[in-house]
Amino acid sequence: MSLKLSRRAFLGSAAIAGAATILPSRWALGASQSKTLAIEKRTIEVLGRAASVYGLAGPDGRQGLFLGADEPFTVTLDNQLDVDSIIHWHGQTPAPDLDGVADTGYVGPLASGEMREYDFAPRPGTHWMHSHHGLQEQRQLAAPLIVRTREDEAADVQDATVLLHDFAFRSPEDILEDLVGATASGQDGVSMGGMMGGMMMPGMNNAPMMGGTSMMAMDLNDVEYDAYLANDRTLEDPEVIRAERNGRVRLRLINGAASTAFWIDLGATQGTVIAVDGNDVEPVEGSLFPLAQAQRIDLLIDVAPGSIVPVFAQREGGRERTGVILAAPDVTIPRFSELADNDIGPVDLSLEAVLRAKSTPGARSSAKSSVMLMGAMSPYAWNIDGNYWPDTRPIEVRQGERIELEMMNHSMMAHPMHLHGHHFQVTNINGKPLAGAIRDTVVVPPMGRISIAFDADNPGRWLFHCHNLYHMATGMMGEVRYV
Repeated sequence: MSLKLSRRAFLGSAAIAGAATILPSRWALGASQSKTLAIEKRTIEVLGRAASVYGLAGPDGRQGLFLGADEPFTVTLDNQLDVDSIIHWHGQTPAPDLDGVADTGYVGPLASGEMREYDFAPRPGTHWMHSHHGLQEQRQLAAPLIVRTREDEAADVQDATVLLHDFAFRSPEDILEDLVGATASGQDGVSMGGMMGGMMMPGMNNAPMMGGTSMMAMDLNDVEYDAYLANDRTLEDPEVIRAERNGRVRLRLINGAASTAFWIDLGATQGTVIAVDGNDVEPVEGSLFPLAQAQRIDLLIDVAPGSIVPVFAQREGGRERTGVILAAPDVTIPRFSELADNDIGPVDLSLEAVLRAKSTPGARSSAKSSVMLMGAMSPYAWNIDGNYWPDTRPIEVRQGERIELEMMNHSMMAHPMHLHGHHFQVTNINGKPLAGAIRDTVVVPPMGRISIAFDADNPGRWLFHCHNLYHMATGMMGEVRYV
């Protein structure tokens, strides 16, 4: 099918689900039990200008949903927008009709003014929620979804959450049109290097070109944004998190950006990774951590008396950054620049290679499958196995199997691949086996190979896609289908 049809199919996902029968409510929740989550319009200030964006307001008025230990996920989703929408509970593993997508045909999107109830046992950890309808995620329609455990609540640790995002004053529809219509001139928000992807080879992130510019760094970002946000704020006026108790903070970082990967930079401070994508890992210490789109990382950071710990999120391949400031009480906060001193390289698998899951599943028989991730910057089109959604070949699985899935990236851009309804273990990086982290999103680097393994324990149809919004919008989406 043509690219134009693929884009239309994505942007009009309501039409796909419109013919589907909405399942009768099996929840029947009382109003006193259910928490209302409002899909809303709101105004934030960015670079001194008012910006109209979307949001997800929880019952306490904050953006997002924060559940205590053993608290059920009983939510009434209220669409207060004047357009259709639907919210995906990223990292959660409910039944497929509760997943918050319309593309698989179980339910349609919520119409303006519609309310819908959800009830399932939530998966603990640092997760998030975002629109899975058209390009609304770029309009800031994303928020944290935090589920704490009893161990979390008993720990003498301060809990803080940060949602990262990329922001543009122009509409996401204009951004997509510019990407699809851009030429090799490098205009319309696409870097010239993005059009030169075919010239680049893996491992060339330090290879100089004329002027000392890295070849790989030129092919990292599809879109030049106006700002980068951490909890809706830039470094002109960052959020300051004052340390309490013993000065130890559990910082839950969520990359909710539509198409930007970040490096989390603690500077001279050492932090400890204790979880990724909501799943515990063996502790890993460091001060610089890659975080691709849709991934989460939980860091333990000690804030000494009288000290300040800036937590920067720097865009890969550039100097632009956002972040929050951890600070001891009564410490004066200096001004921090929104530009780092130097460019930073591409987000890589340096952390992925050393992460180890706290617990791994037992042995069982497995079935193997593989996919090729393909596409290019010119023309701007991304696909799986040469096919564009909704014409991609489904990955067929059977309940009870362990699925070993190899993803081979035959393109010159990285793809953060996300599987709905399941969490998987990273088992191989470019031919090297490992008992890696349990995740729901993993980066497949340019010309790289990543293998994952997951248990087929949640029957249904489940989306599997690149979490760069514009890669998904132009066709890089498929599904895992139980047979």
